[in-house]
Amino acid sequence: MSVGDVRSGGLSGVRSGVRSQSPAVGPAPGTGVGAGAGDRAQAVGVTRAARELCLKRGEFELAAQLGHIRTTSGATPGRRQVTRREIDRLRAAEGFPATLRERVRTVGTAEGAALMPVSPGRFARLARAGFITPVRFYLNRYRAVVWLYLADELRAFADREPELLTGRLPRALCAGPAAGDDLRPRNWRGRRIGHLLHESEGPWERAAVVSCVFDPAQLAELVRDPYERAQLNRLRPDLAHGYPESEAALATVRRLVTADQPDEIRWHRASLHTLLAEARRAHPAPRPQGPDPEEGSAPDGDGAGPLPARAGRPPRGGDRRGLLPRLRIRKGRRPGTAFRP
Repeated sequence: MSVGDVRSGGLSGVRSGVRSQSPAVGPAPGTGVGAGAGDRAQAVGVTRAARELCLKRGEFELAAQLGHIRTTSGATPGRRQVTRREIDRLRAAEGFPATLRERVRTVGTAEGAALMPVSPGRFARLARAGFITPVRFYLNRYRAVVWLYLADELRAFADREPELLTGRLPRALCAGPAAGDDLRPRNWRGRRIGHLLHESEGPWERAAVVSCVFDPAQLAELVRDPYERAQLNRLRPDLAHGYPESEAALATVRRLVTADQPDEIRWHRASLHTLLAEARRAHPAPRPQGPDPEEGSAPDGDGAGPLPARAGRPPRGGDRRGLLPRLRIRKGRRPGTAFRP
């Protein structure tokens, strides 16, 4: 995207350029590997592979997502492996391991601005307008969202668009954050879905990836069959890394992983429709023998269904074998003693 496009089209030109980054159905499944039986026999798990490649677990995951490390499917569904041949190839590369680690190095706003170099305010405006796409995020101790960017991509952007680093910004960007939407969450979602589609191997797995951007109510509207929804939820990966420790943090993460703009929702709806059609042609979703449940109800495991009963307490109308002993205990208490089940 050139500066002339921004100056002529304003912020709408920026948005149209960003929308083209969203994946429709994604690249071919798998991670570009065609490991034979011999290679798979010598494959190791991701923890050991990360250790042998001198990478932290997060660095390894990012390198695999970006295609720097080719992984294969393991014996257990959802588990990835790395062949010995791939590990030897990476270890024999020039500059190992510093070169590999630099390719997956992430920076925040302050460090990224210094790397380009621009002021933090200009960097934030460029990121909000969609010129720079984050690769990850985390919540700090104040539950504020901290976006992370690839250092390699920031250097490449600085070389490609020097006009945006100095001088006056286009008028659409000078107006500040209130002038338009923050495109960082949307761009991150599109990028993350593309990574997951690249690792997915089966049609239902690919459909489950796209379903991640919908909340349970939206998914129930799009996928009417409760057994198909249950299948999608069983295979549904986590878009965000880590697990929030509070309800407020969880609400923030849910907001970031859910599609919230009309054209983005339409895009993912169309993608899910296409992927579901492919999955149904491949094989139907598993379902038990017997009559189908009523439309809109959900079998166990469907995120759109009712919440399960609290652990350790049977649902109302369930087993009451413990009722008689409780009554006997209550009958034997002295008057005035409180009963606590």
